[in-house]
Amino acid sequence: MRHRFLLSLCVPLLVLGTALATPSQAVGQGSSVAEPFKVGTFEVDGSPFVGVVLRDRLIVDLNRANADLERDARYPAVPVPADMIDLISRYEYGMRARLYELVNHLVENDRVTGASRPDYIHDLAEVTTLPPILYPGKILNAAVNFYSHVDEQGSDEARAEARRQRQENRGVPYLFLKPSRGAVVGSGEPIILPWGRTMIDWEVELGAVIGRAGKYISADDAEAHVFGYMVTMDISDRGGRPPGGNPLQSDWFVGKGHDTFAPQGPWIVPKEFYGNPMEILRQSLDIGGERMQEATAGDMIHSLWELIEYGSSIITLYPGDVVNNGTSGGTGAGTAVRGEQRFLQAGEEISATIEGIGTLTHPVISEPEPQGLTGAQLTPVCEYRRCD
Repeated sequence: MRHRFLLSLCVPLLVLGTALATPSQAVGQGSSVAEPFKVGTFEVDGSPFVGVVLRDRLIVDLNRANADLERDARYPAVPVPADMIDLISRYEYGMRARLYELVNHLVENDRVTGASRPDYIHDLAEVTTLPPILYPGKILNAAVNFYSHVDEQGSDEARAEARRQRQENRGVPYLFLKPSRGAVVGSGEPIILPWGRTMIDWEVELGAVIGRAGKYISADDAEAHVFGYMVTMDISDRGGRPPGGNPLQSDWFVGKGHDTFAPQGPWIVPKEFYGNPMEILRQSLDIGGERMQEATAGDMIHSLWELIEYGSSIITLYPGDVVNNGTSGGTGAGTAVRGEQRFLQAGEEISATIEGIGTLTHPVISEPEPQGLTGAQLTPVCEYRRCD
């Protein structure tokens, strides 16, 4: 009898809950949004903030927009994310619904443009674009993961044979760690050529931002662990380490670890607004308007999902970690495309684009000669290699 009485109380409560559903409940995880958006980190008057990007030219201050939305009593209070990693971590736990509500509110009430536009919506030109994630916990890069990047310095015959062998024996991916803070810079920031390092190269890559933590993630389930995608570059020092001392010749820290060598951005596209990169990816890189690299996912040796499976079989991936897909032929060290090597020079401008995401653009500058060192520093390339 007592159970039947409690059940009779529960039924009308459930019906009442449906009848009085708030806008947030009505949106839900699977609901639509008035228009797609991107997310990034920006700065106005020295104050950084997480922003929602509309139409690739309007930046909505998420904190202020959310406070404005919550003045309507129908919208419950939802804590704004402290930073991008917090947003990514909570995206599937209520933050997606709030962002959809916010965008719908602005679009459906004609507040995105015109006289009714609030002052927390900025033109892109009015803000400083920072790296979307300040800073990723780890960055995993794939080495030689495009067939066109295999043996770029070899003859036509040697390249064809090397690619044939890779197709027959793909093996497992090769991943390396790229430094985060110090190396990561946002669009518009200069790429600094380290003093004395004359063989600085470029690589455009797709950055997959992890949204859900996982260890031993199957390639079949990898997409479910991705939050979204951004443009990245793997700026590289091909000058190697000086001879003598340690007999090891390969030095990935020298090759990949300098300041400003990991541009990321200009923002992140949540995966529901991009699609499957293994079907639609098109990435390219230009220097001074000259096309250096261009490739699609069909050139990749291991899929993005296989990279995630491999990386997560070694270390747990967490929200805000980045897995880069590798780069194609057309790097400066290669001779297959232009017939000779060609490296970055101070005064040039480099831009990397992925269709459907955006473009990173960076001026290139030289670092002044450091002073007061004792001789343990990385020495100029020309001290141990021919530079003529």
